[in-house]
Amino acid sequence: MRTPREAARVAVVAPDGAVFLLRYDNEEVGVHWALPGGGLDPGESHLRAAVRELREETGWADVPLDTDRVLCTWIHDFTRAGVPVRQHEVIFLTHAPRRDPLGDLTASHAADGILAWRWWSPADLSAPTAEPVWPPQLPDLLADAPSHAPVDLGYVPVAP
Repeated sequence: MRTPREAARVAVVAPDGAVFLLRYDNEEVGVHWALPGGGLDPGESHLRAAVRELREETGWADVPLDTDRVLCTWIHDFTRAGVPVRQHEVIFLTHAPRRDPLGDLTASHAADGILAWRWWSPADLSAPTAEPVWPPQLPDLLADAPSHAPVDLGYVPVAP
């Protein structure tokens, strides 16, 4: 049985179309790339969690987020701190300049299993990679983002 967990993530897209991703290492599903974000604290909304997590993982406190800019929702399984979870994520979409994370995030990244970060161009994101990108549909979602309402991807199995 998996423990339900609510989470929020942020697709930060630069003017050139690149998206900011973090490289995570997870005990169950291995190394993968995902958007900045994480679990909701008790009583926290998805939007507040997205703002907090983005700040904690990038140091960016000036990126605008809006409840009207949800890219998608999805559900997936993984193990977090030894606990198997079924995570429901709300992914917000925003635009910001391409830049490096701010401040010393070493301890925060180590605690979250974050190994690296990088900006992925649309071509990079669409090319085959040895390490999966979550959600797997991210390239298509970002390509169609201006023209669609939020997409509910439902449950998406992820594999190592």
